[in-house]
Amino acid sequence: MKPKFLQAAALSLCLVAGSVPAAQPIPIESFARLPDIQSVSMSTDGKNLAAIVALPGSNNRDTGVATWDLDNLDKGPTITPSGDRMKFIATSAMKADRILVIGRQEWTGQLAGCGEGRTTGATKTFVTKAYLGDTGHKKFSDAFADNTRRIGVSEDMQRCLEIAGTANLVNGLPLDPDNVIIQQLNSTTLGSNFYLYNLRTNETKLLFRGGGRTSPGLFNPRNGEVLTRTEIEPIGGSEFEQRILIKNPKSGEFEVHANLTRKVSERYTVGITGIDEQTGKFYVLTDLFSDQVQAWMYDPTTRKFDDEALVAHPEFSISGLILGSQPSNFNKVLGFIVDGPQREATYVDPDMASIQASLKQAYPNQSIAISGYNNDLSRVLFSASSAQNPPAYGLLVDRKRVIALGSQRPWLKPADIGEQRWVTYTARDGLKIPAILDLPAGWTAGDGPLPTIIHPHGGPWSRDYAGWDGSGWVPFLTSRGYAVLRPQYRGSAGLGHKLWLAGDAEWGQKMQDDKDDGAAWLVKEGIADPDRIAIFGYSYGGFAAAAAVVRPNSPYQCAISGAPVTDLTRLGRTWSDNHLQRILQGTTVTGMDPMRNTDKANIPVLLFVGDRDVRTPSLHASNFYNAVKDKVPAKFQLIPDQPHSMPWYYRHHETMLGLMEDFLRKDCGPGGL
Repeated sequence: MKPKFLQAAALSLCLVAGSVPAAQPIPIESFARLPDIQSVSMSTDGKNLAAIVALPGSNNRDTGVATWDLDNLDKGPTITPSGDRMKFIATSAMKADRILVIGRQEWTGQLAGCGEGRTTGATKTFVTKAYLGDTGHKKFSDAFADNTRRIGVSEDMQRCLEIAGTANLVNGLPLDPDNVIIQQLNSTTLGSNFYLYNLRTNETKLLFRGGGRTSPGLFNPRNGEVLTRTEIEPIGGSEFEQRILIKNPKSGEFEVHANLTRKVSERYTVGITGIDEQTGKFYVLTDLFSDQVQAWMYDPTTRKFDDEALVAHPEFSISGLILGSQPSNFNKVLGFIVDGPQREATYVDPDMASIQASLKQAYPNQSIAISGYNNDLSRVLFSASSAQNPPAYGLLVDRKRVIALGSQRPWLKPADIGEQRWVTYTARDGLKIPAILDLPAGWTAGDGPLPTIIHPHGGPWSRDYAGWDGSGWVPFLTSRGYAVLRPQYRGSAGLGHKLWLAGDAEWGQKMQDDKDDGAAWLVKEGIADPDRIAIFGYSYGGFAAAAAVVRPNSPYQCAISGAPVTDLTRLGRTWSDNHLQRILQGTTVTGMDPMRNTDKANIPVLLFVGDRDVRTPSLHASNFYNAVKDKVPAKFQLIPDQPHSMPWYYRHHETMLGLMEDFLRKDCGPGGL
């Protein structure tokens, strides 16, 4: 019998979502269960696969790390379970028959002045550790760690460094059979050093000694040589300048390039992502010449950009170039990625374009992501997904047949998920706001307006993407009859320089108007019932939900605020571990402060947060709850052992979704059933 995660499939496999309405809401358990398979990768030599899987026999409540020998796929995967406390959350197949595994476990104690939560007195957090193992799972050891005790470094500092993390993988150097590039935190200087690390011998060679305001940029993809570096320097007052230095191949010295240097406060994107070995020009992703990020060629000899962009899109940014990673195509531009509603790869290489086209034909109406391949393209790892289909992973063999590795959530029926649209509406001041609109399965305009959830993303320097919602929140809500609008409000990053900067100092003000205007637009379009609209957000989205509670003339009947920031004054003192980040982003965090306006609370609110959340600690939610509970119906839940960011455990999803469902049914105007 074939193993659970390995099933043969024909290339003509068709996975088209249907349009039959869901007979019943999708159960909470379907979203709380851990995915069958995730974090799937192929080694650069094309010999092995690695993934995180739901541990057999755990009812999708625990994880294991799995590896496959691609020369003996019928043997099935080798699986090692997570420990009782340390849980595997990510993995990566590497060369030299090694795998990198990330584990995480709860830790309670004084943070000793280190990491997120140190300034708020947090004592509950997580330790995240990287392990190197062999593909046979015979031995796992701390990855890239410098285990030498430093003279003068206290035990508290050693523990602090362990919590914060001391080493990570930077570059896989695919042509080098033995070495990778790692970043390691020096426990004496607290600076980051970069090393060439031998996977077979554990020997290291220093490549770059980092400092407080300098970091390496581009490494030579062949040998790890540092080609560029970035320096952040003060230029007066609270202003800083980001300088990009390029190594002169003749002198060996790093030289500042004025055309690549900008004030940090301007927030231009200037990222060197590769080098054309024939011309010596660099590939630069930048929005210096357009509201959107484009790909340009930059000549370090003449210190000029080419006259025209290498790749540009009229509406969306170019988020990356796809460079070859095998001897047959190494460092050649194979394609590019457009940061549209979804990240979509466009291949200019004929072979890769043909493979992508075949997979799109086999998986119609789904997005195809190619994540690994061997030198002759006889083995290609890919995933297929859509708004209705959670990611499914497959191995294309000899360009003829697909071996299905598994789907994240095969128990979900695409027909139960509903329709998704990329839309744009106009805010009250004329700014165009893009958004993602999800509708219940089978709904048509003739069915009448819907109960609706306005669902702003976190960040706020972030954005949502169309396709499958990894949190499960959106399909959970649409299967219960709600329309869900995710506004890409001003302050969202990745959708243009203008939209991003427009959110500065507008927390709870124009940024909030954008959410309210989205609700008004849905009512005008006949999609939303004006008497059944709620707002739900998490992190910054939780701030937006709290802000809605105290704003006058709210379009919402209630608010759900997950892991919120509610006190902008306190946030300004704890914003990020990075001094520059606190200066840069902290100065934009001003506007209407919900904690200073709790006397104006006017709609019911549910607040929840994890007790191991050190990014938006529980004081924000609990203080807001205590300030409004005598003015409006309010509920507060502290969720045991939940961190701020995913992955969450089964019990975390179960608690959150149960709270939301119960609150919307019993304590808020909207009703989805």
